Amino acid sequence: MIDIKDIIRVIVISFGITIILGPIIIPLLKRLKVGQNIRQEGPKTHLKKSGTPTMGGIMILAAVLITTLTSGVLNKDLFVLLGATFAFGIIGFVDDFIKVVLKRSLGLRAYQKLVAQISVAVILALYQSNISAFGTKIIIPFMDNVLLDLGPLYVPFIAFVVVATVNSVNLTDGVDGLASGVTLIVLSFFSLISLKLGATTIAIFSAALAGSCFGFLKHNAHPAKVFMGDTGSLALGGAVATIAILLNISLIIPIVGGIYFAEALSVILQVTSFKLTGKRILKMSPLHHHYELKGWKETRVVTTFWLTTVVLCFVGIYALRYFI
Repeated sequence: MIDIKDIIRVIVISFGITIILGPIIIPLLKRLKVGQNIRQEGPKTHLKKSGTPTMGGIMILAAVLITTLTSGVLNKDLFVLLGATFAFGIIGFVDDFIKVVLKRSLGLRAYQKLVAQISVAVILALYQSNISAFGTKIIIPFMDNVLLDLGPLYVPFIAFVVVATVNSVNLTDGVDGLASGVTLIVLSFFSLISLKLGATTIAIFSAALAGSCFGFLKHNAHPAKVFMGDTGSLALGGAVATIAILLNISLIIPIVGGIYFAEALSVILQVTSFKLTGKRILKMSPLHHHYELKGWKETRVVTTFWLTTVVLCFVGIYALRYFI
């Protein structure tokens, strides 16, 4: 039986691996000239970031793979977690590779990414509905041991949750240290909840991924030496969604991942408003750019969103109090 000391040990190991990988992988990415292209229509302060190495998510994936495979919890749940995370990471890697190595600015076409994401999501939903003791039931936050049986709607619902989460995390990755920091906090929440629920494998995996995000922050905090790219952001989104689904608490994602939700919603509202009225409701979307254009320093945006996530995770603990 693992305890909080084991969780801390896993975080430290994964953190250390990512720290060590930085000086190895970042110069390699520079030599391969996989620099980030910065949108001209974005905040002008971001233009100086052009050419910063991207695809740094490779470090996160390598660290979590090494840490979990040597953790002594090799079982089906771990391979599902790793499989889903790496599947989305590969989708992101291909997209990054096309954009920054092959120099095709659009990367994968939208429909190609969507089809690939839905395919992985459906496989995950089918697996969980057949293997879980909960079947097609999910936990309702804030309710006293209430479960909602989705029946035939379970697979499409879970597929939607996965795809929405993956792309929301991707949208959050637009400011130095934002996506990695927010996800570090969310993963720490999941690790503690998993430990409380007795889901030791998920607790170890969440801790390992949290540690790798923590280590990545050393290289990604402002001013960033490397970006995670879609390789990292899609992988992290896939991991967050998979953890919640295996714990049957998929409805907790909009709560603890409120920043992800707000970032995605800001884009939806901005596009909808412009198409319907010709007016923008924000200075720019996603939401972090809106605050930058209001005069907030990048570091202020990041720390504010981090602190917001900490508060939301405490709300998440309260929401699940009947189950933990």
